[in-house]
Amino acid sequence: MLGLDIFRPFGPPPRSRGARAVVTGAGSGIGRAFAHELAARGGRIVCADIDEDRAAETVASIGREYPGVAYPFRCDVAKRDDVEVLARYAESVFDGPATLVINNAGVGSGGLPVGEIGFAEWERTLGINLWGVIHGCEIFAPRLREAGHGGIINVASAASFGTAPRMAAYNTGKAGVLALSETMAAEFGGTDIAVTVLCPTFVRTNIARDAPVPAGPRELADTLMRWTGFSPESIARTTLDAHDRGRLHVVPQPDAQLLWLLKRLFPGQYTAVAGLLARLLPDEEAAASNTPERTGV
Repeated sequence: MLGLDIFRPFGPPPRSRGARAVVTGAGSGIGRAFAHELAARGGRIVCADIDEDRAAETVASIGREYPGVAYPFRCDVAKRDDVEVLARYAESVFDGPATLVINNAGVGSGGLPVGEIGFAEWERTLGINLWGVIHGCEIFAPRLREAGHGGIINVASAASFGTAPRMAAYNTGKAGVLALSETMAAEFGGTDIAVTVLCPTFVRTNIARDAPVPAGPRELADTLMRWTGFSPESIARTTLDAHDRGRLHVVPQPDAQLLWLLKRLFPGQYTAVAGLLARLLPDEEAAASNTPERTGV
């Protein structure tokens, strides 16, 4: 799944070059890495995040090398009106519609079985991880159709097909993003609009550390991210290169590719083994859900 940007002597330039881009969850992690990489490729970027200060930090860090190409914007992707305003703001600063939309904003969730998660946590997780992407696609897709070219990158997760136990809300949201992306790719078939869905495993970000989940699973996930995770910068480069080639699925890491293969070859056995491994984990009470909300997978 890894790929290098290729030189194209004929035809239009790659979509990521000189893009007028909107990136949600751009205040940290993969979102910030996408913004930096797009700036390096000659693009202009609206860096949207629910935390306006972190969006401004991303813009400032880009501005030290590429001044005047990035713009901060506060946006709660779970709110449709916020995303509508984001689209209009992007059109105003770009003097035209965005040509690349990266629906990246997301939050972590996990640690409890279905029946103990609670509706508030379901609503919080799906509101950002699934509805946030739905808002971005539903609002920006007509603009891309009208322009006749461009692309959408949706950030899902290997959890979209890996479906580990005690991660039901997170798995469900990311599976929805995967299905939405595949549907849109079919709908945009034959046009100059590409759709890519990113499905990584561990990436060195703060999503696990900031998630309101039990301490044990949170610490384990954070450790795996720090020691085995790919850097956000490498994930962003790989995904943009794949998007330029029109690739739909980006499964960038060997462990994610192995999960992808096993789930399709041995679906029943995969689920049974996942359940057995989950039963070996210690059963912990949920952490308090007053952890500050974070976005940017």
